[in-house]
Amino acid sequence: MSITKLRKRPPRRRRRSAEEARDEAVGAAREILLSKGPDAVTLKAVAAEIGMTHTNLLHHFGSAEELQSALMSRMVRDLNAALGDAVAHLRSEEGAPRALVDMVFDAFDKGGAGQLAAWIALSGKQTQLEPVQQAVGELVNAIKDKFAGHSAEAHQGVTSAVLFIALCAFGDAIIGAPLVEMLGRERDAARKITAILLPRFF
Repeated sequence: MSITKLRKRPPRRRRRSAEEARDEAVGAAREILLSKGPDAVTLKAVAAEIGMTHTNLLHHFGSAEELQSALMSRMVRDLNAALGDAVAHLRSEEGAPRALVDMVFDAFDKGGAGQLAAWIALSGKQTQLEPVQQAVGELVNAIKDKFAGHSAEAHQGVTSAVLFIALCAFGDAIIGAPLVEMLGRERDAARKITAILLPRFF
């Protein structure tokens, strides 16, 4: 048998529609962001992850910045959805401070909103977060309905509570794991503390 016949053919690249290619690329970019950080989100890395050539991926996005913008937009939509789930939960009969804290912390940690917010802040693209404004407003109203009422004083307390939860969730997502290890605390210590302090705002 000749050497030519023994030589393996390179794997055939899978055909994708333009929409499928963009969707897979954004999903892969998200995984890279969460595992390796924003500097690792390059066209080359994403192309390698989904088995596509750099040139082909460039055809679908035009530039690394366009790919990153698409990723930011998807993650902002996911954050909106997570906040919407928190609002729906609060408006059910099961709403409680710890449940609310867990949902917001999960959005920032498992959902990647913490890494997203840090990335957006460091890149100076705060306008990417504008779609979140309505969801935050709905969360404020849901907390007022559930715990505080609608007086001016209650509004001040609830917006303070939302600010407190978001900042704690952001900090925990970014640096919580090494901090609790340094302090000899359990991994969900920040969640417990936030849930204990939350009712004091109302």
